[in-house]
Amino acid sequence: MTTLLKQPNLAFLLAHPAHFLALGFGSGLAPKAPGTFGTIVGLPLFYFISAYSLYVQLTIIAGAFIVGIYLCDVAGKALGVSDHGSIVWDEIAAMMLVLTIAPSQWQWWLVAFFLFRLFDIWKPFPIRQCDAQLKGGFGVMFDDLLAAIYAMICLKGLLWTLS
Repeated sequence: MTTLLKQPNLAFLLAHPAHFLALGFGSGLAPKAPGTFGTIVGLPLFYFISAYSLYVQLTIIAGAFIVGIYLCDVAGKALGVSDHGSIVWDEIAAMMLVLTIAPSQWQWWLVAFFLFRLFDIWKPFPIRQCDAQLKGGFGVMFDDLLAAIYAMICLKGLLWTLS
């Protein structure tokens, strides 16, 4: 059954565990810039895994991407919009991926945050095309994965330039 909600509410958030996670523990309920609020949630979540080896971090983040396909699909179907703005699990997982290459200093995490948001909003080729073509949970997750890769390339370039 599909429910068409323009803006989900607390009842929707709590109606299903997939909604709660897909909406970033409630950060996706922000009336303005829910993607930015979701991205912010990725920062402390990455901090909790930052003490682990890169291999463990990437394994956890890969799991978040794979589970995110299901979460975003369930929430999108319930909302009646595949990539509803309130669905922010994709931003959370992608931000965590970008942080795997950022130095552990708040300034670099801020740069990583802004680079990811830039590419997630701007959607340069082929992100915009993938966003338009791919639907469902996979499509929701994939365009943010591409934005994370763009952000990582720029961050690595910046780090290389300044070293």
